[in-house]
Amino acid sequence: MTERTDDALLDGILAAYQMHARITDNMRYCGRWRDWDPQAPPGTAWFHLVDRGTCWLTLENTPPVKLESGDLVVMPRGTAHVLTPLEEADGSVRADSFTTMLCGEFHFESTTGNPVMAGLPDLMHVHGTGSGNAYRSLAELLVQEAGNTGFGTQAVVDKLADALFVMALRQYLASSALRRGLFAALADPRLKRALDAIHRFPGKDWTVASLADEALLSRTAFAERFAEVLEETPYQYLTRWRMAQALKLLRDPRLSVAHVAERLGYQTEAAFRRSFKRVHGFGPGSVRRKSG
Repeated sequence: MTERTDDALLDGILAAYQMHARITDNMRYCGRWRDWDPQAPPGTAWFHLVDRGTCWLTLENTPPVKLESGDLVVMPRGTAHVLTPLEEADGSVRADSFTTMLCGEFHFESTTGNPVMAGLPDLMHVHGTGSGNAYRSLAELLVQEAGNTGFGTQAVVDKLADALFVMALRQYLASSALRRGLFAALADPRLKRALDAIHRFPGKDWTVASLADEALLSRTAFAERFAEVLEETPYQYLTRWRMAQALKLLRDPRLSVAHVAERLGYQTEAAFRRSFKRVHGFGPGSVRRKSG
């Protein structure tokens, strides 16, 4: 079976969990200030892109993180946090100190057991200094476009933020040594082969043995390695991936529930409906009604 590139795998994962970015604020701070963001709703990640200046970002029970021009910070699980200015040695804040940044959110349509969010730490910090030219150019374009007031500006900046997240994620993963979660599994050539097979052919009658063959491992070694890195069984992962695909397919009015069930490897529509409700917390009919 031909393997896909890392980018193709990542694109497929983000598409399956239907990530959308939205710029919500173009902030300008001066002097002494304090900005607090609460815990976000399920399936929503906060982010901040610093344009000019410096500041502190603090999550609960963690040391503050210094942010500088060009830095992007993402809270994948929407963790509550506080932004404050840097202080002088005597505790004062310069009255002429300015900090500007874009603030926004990444929203995932599929929120239950989302491996993208689960596979990242509470805080993902991508430094502007030392990042690639493409990342810096895109960040600058996003800031520039956010200052416009013309027709379609919101749509443009949201699409640019989508792309910036993917580039930032790629850069972060290249410089991090994650040991657990989806991205750690994608960095393991053996597990990556098995995940690629699941993603490409979710309707196939996969077993632990057949996935172990894809990974070029024994059945026992594969099952142990999979559970160690992804913290779930191959069957649990397969089910969640099928249900993420189902959420997309059910929005197509041309496809019946029975057709979606068969396409994703279920022998009966009833079995599919049970799995769908167990994963998402609501039945396929709810998706149909919302789409209609």
